[in-house]
Amino acid sequence: MKKILLLLVTVLATLTSYSQTKLYVHPDGENYAANTETLAILPLRVQVKLRPKQLKDFTQDQIEEMQRNEALDIQKAMHTWFLTRKKRGETKINVLSPARANALLNKAGVDKHNYDEYLPSELGKILGVDVIVTGTFETNKPMSNAAAIGLALLGGFGATQSALCNFDFYDTRDDELVVNYNKKIKGGLGSDSQDLINILMRKVTRRIPYTNQKI
Repeated sequence: MKKILLLLVTVLATLTSYSQTKLYVHPDGENYAANTETLAILPLRVQVKLRPKQLKDFTQDQIEEMQRNEALDIQKAMHTWFLTRKKRGETKINVLSPARANALLNKAGVDKHNYDEYLPSELGKILGVDVIVTGTFETNKPMSNAAAIGLALLGGFGATQSALCNFDFYDTRDDELVVNYNKKIKGGLGSDSQDLINILMRKVTRRIPYTNQKI
C-alpha cells in the first residue's frame, strides 16, 4: 500500500511539474496586438541536453550543428502554426516566412543563431516587421527525425521527451516586451518539432493577445 501511495505521489508531482506555466502579458498588450500587422519568428536558442553516454559519440561541433538544425525546425513549426491560425481567422497578423527572415538577417550580416547584441528595434528594421519572437528551447533529446534516429542507434534514450520553452514577443517599435511565455511540456515516442510546438502553442492560443483577436 505504501508503495502504491508513493507511486501516486511521484506521478502527481511529475504531472504538476510539467503543468507549470509562467505567463507575462504587458498591461497594454491588447493595444499592442491590435496595432500589429507583421511578425517574424527568429530561430530560438536551442540546447539539447544529452546524456554522458551519448555525448561521447559527438564532437562539440556536431552538437552545435544539431542544435542549430533543431532551432530551424522549431522556427518552421511555429510559422506553420501561425499560418494555420490565420487561415482559420484566429489572427490577422502576417508572419514572415523563415526563409525570408533568415535571408534578410544574413544579408544584413546578422547571425540568425546569435543576435543577442541587437535590439528588437534594430532587428525589426532589418526584417520590416512590428514584432519579433525570440526565446530558448531546452530538450532532453533532439526532435528532428534524423537526429533522433541517429541517437537511438547509438544507444537510445527514453520514449518520453521533455522540453522547457521560453518565448518572448517584442514590439520592434519601442523595444517593449509584450508577452513572455514559459512552459514545460512533454512529448511521447516519435514526437517531432511540429508535434511539440503544436502542444505548446495550443496551450498559449487563448492566453496571448496576438492569437486571441476577433477579426
